[in-house]
Amino acid sequence: MKFKLLLLPLLALTLAAGDAFAAPAAKKKPAKAKTTITAPKPAAKTAAAAHKPASTAHKTTAARNNLTQPMPAVVSPPIPKKIEFAGETIDFDRQDMYERLDRELSQMCYTHSSTMLMLKRANRFFPVMAPILRSNGVPEDLVYLACIESTLNQRAYSPAKAAGIWQFMPSTAKQYGLEVSDYVDERYNIEKATAAAARYLKQAYNKYGNWESAMASYNGGQGRVSNELEAQMAESAFDLYLVEETSRYPFRVYAAKTLMQNPGKYGYRLKPDQFYAPLRYTEVTVDSTIDDLPSWAVSQGTTYALLREYNPWIRGKKLPVAAGKTYTIKIPKKESLSKSGNTLTKKQLYNQNWTD
Repeated sequence: MKFKLLLLPLLALTLAAGDAFAAPAAKKKPAKAKTTITAPKPAAKTAAAAHKPASTAHKTTAARNNLTQPMPAVVSPPIPKKIEFAGETIDFDRQDMYERLDRELSQMCYTHSSTMLMLKRANRFFPVMAPILRSNGVPEDLVYLACIESTLNQRAYSPAKAAGIWQFMPSTAKQYGLEVSDYVDERYNIEKATAAAARYLKQAYNKYGNWESAMASYNGGQGRVSNELEAQMAESAFDLYLVEETSRYPFRVYAAKTLMQNPGKYGYRLKPDQFYAPLRYTEVTVDSTIDDLPSWAVSQGTTYALLREYNPWIRGKKLPVAAGKTYTIKIPKKESLSKSGNTLTKKQLYNQNWTD
């Protein structure tokens, strides 16, 4: 008991010492004032919006989300029962011929950009090409064959190495009198290439006696068409089983004429001033080599770029001219270089049916 009494003072001293060496209490940080962000109230509806029928608002939202709007109508183009082509009447009452024209006309109608460009270019190039065909004894309807070959792109070049607006292969071009070299490629000369195409087509017509076979041979070659006519005991390409491209070829030409004679009927509506005007230029005959065509172009008041544009048959910056040989180079007139100087009216179009 006495021992316990002695321990009590010691315990009191120990507790007191512990309080003296204890870490001071952490100071409390003052509480931050709370910031209250109040969202702005929506603006009051205008009188018109407030009274907008709920059904109209629903329709607007649905249209925006394309929920109820139908797709634009896609229609099948009208197929003529018959057409006049190159002095012959082509009747499409035969089911297979109807379907073949339907295929080509449908495809041409809905290949919008290519068909529209072809129409615009036709106004520039048909006035050059049609008279050349006629002067070589070929109906001018055969001008539509060039539409299929190149869409009237005079600089067209195929993976098979066919070139120009009529897409001549190098060997065939040389066979029909065109020069093809590193410096000159007359497959790109629209006048000379059209004359060469006319010679080919006339020869083929004289051989087969009809234009559908002549056109098929332009695509597939006279050798193939002649062999198949004999092997299949047929008289016309209409009755031949050929590779698909050649079999389709005459019908693509018929489709081009059908659409281009009346493009508005097939949904193409162009204004007169949207067609390309014929090129205007002066001609310079050269009978000696031009070593520097860019400098020569500047001396003629033009640029090398425009020289190549108007004369795509020139293939480099030098033009060698052999003894006794001449070339005719087109130099663009200034009025041909501005859109304002080439504004067309309906009466100035090659075919006034091309526009409303």
